[in-house]
Amino acid sequence: MIRVALVEPEIPPNTGNIARLCAATNVPLHIIGATGFRLDDRAVRRAGLDYWPQVVLSRHPTLSDLHESLPQARFLYLTSKATRSYTDWVFLRDDCLVFGRETRGLPESVLTSNWDRCLTIPMPNAQVRSLNLATAVGIVLYEALRQTGGLLSR
Repeated sequence: MIRVALVEPEIPPNTGNIARLCAATNVPLHIIGATGFRLDDRAVRRAGLDYWPQVVLSRHPTLSDLHESLPQARFLYLTSKATRSYTDWVFLRDDCLVFGRETRGLPESVLTSNWDRCLTIPMPNAQVRSLNLATAVGIVLYEALRQTGGLLSR
């Protein structure tokens, strides 16, 4: 199944909104590294409020630990620096969509070593450097679910 991974998310409401999105779509959420906030913080819970029991949440100290925990997964890295649009990608059921920090994105070393699996969301206005993390996750996740049949009623 499709999975979402957040590397060191920084803004509690973003993480809460993404958790709610994952709960609504039955998509596991993986959080990698330190968050800078506790997952039981009020801001995170307020965004996901009644849905936290529905979130399939896993924590991993490092990106390597995530890779080891999902040996069958194909990891896709979302970044505003990529040239390949997510709309040009054929998603598979075992894909894991990896998103970086709100302020810095994914580490450059991760991007360069996985460039063939880096995707972006096109933004026609060059004056806007990035989208909100929760918005970006929603855009790409729904396309991945559409392509893989993950939006069918369960």
